[in-house]
Amino acid sequence: MKAFEIIPFDHRYAKSFYDLNIEWLQTYFYVEPFDEEVLSKPETYIINKGGHIFFAKSDDTVFGTVALMPTNDPFVFELTKMAVSPHQRGQKIGQQLLQHCIDFAKENNFKALMLYSATKLENAIYIYRKFGFIELQLETACPYKRSDIKMELKLLANIIPVNTGI
Repeated sequence: MKAFEIIPFDHRYAKSFYDLNIEWLQTYFYVEPFDEEVLSKPETYIINKGGHIFFAKSDDTVFGTVALMPTNDPFVFELTKMAVSPHQRGQKIGQQLLQHCIDFAKENNFKALMLYSATKLENAIYIYRKFGFIELQLETACPYKRSDIKMELKLLANIIPVNTGI
């Protein structure tokens, strides 16, 4: 595999974000209306709301992507929309994207990353656990019909309170 770099969102690659994720969803599940909306407007639903998208690319070819979407907690982001081109799968690109997100989250003082997945994706669940994600209770109003597992990686175990002078 040729060397690649992981770069932040660039509008030129928005179609790659869409195409990679649609291919992945169609291969393993189906495209939900929520997916179609978010994937077709990543700046509106992710970037402009304080989220982040990263691309794995070599030369001018994007073959992997992942997003960090803000949640109701400003220090917790949802790891989502991770996809790798079928021709590049099995080369640990997804794991490198995941590690990039974890490093980015730590550098930016996020307290946790959370994700929704499906237990039928055994390899993905294994990798998330390997990276330290633990299973949480899945809420009944889960945003994705295909999800049957929610996981979280705590990043700041001991948040030191600001000195209030007391």
